[in-house]
Amino acid sequence: MIQQAPAFLPLTVDAAARLGADPLLRQALATDRAAGECWTALLAGCGTAARRGLAPQLRRLSEATSEHVGARWWVAEGAGHRRRVASAQENLEDAIADGDGQEFALAFVGYDHAMASAVVCAHSPVHRKVGERRA
Repeated sequence: MIQQAPAFLPLTVDAAARLGADPLLRQALATDRAAGECWTALLAGCGTAARRGLAPQLRRLSEATSEHVGARWWVAEGAGHRRRVASAQENLEDAIADGDGQEFALAFVGYDHAMASAVVCAHSPVHRKVGERRA
């Protein structure tokens, strides 16, 4: 039987792939791999570099998302999404610091949902001003 690695960002990866957002997709996949390594370290009770390396990956994913959706949308119409992503990221960082695998898994569900929602909503016609076009 082929064993598949756990996916921590399935919604975000799917949204980026569907939108053809290659830079965002690459960063989401890199963050997903880092999450898998961190998860393994948490389950093993290790204080490895994998645990320390995830937070910078999360920040890079947030930056890639900001670039993809546009800085203006991210700080204006998307401010609620930006705050949700930041809050979910904080929850994740707390779970990593606590070494709590269950908290980590639950926090990642919230983070993935917040991130994917931001990406999708930024491309939704409902969230664009009249006459505004996304590239």
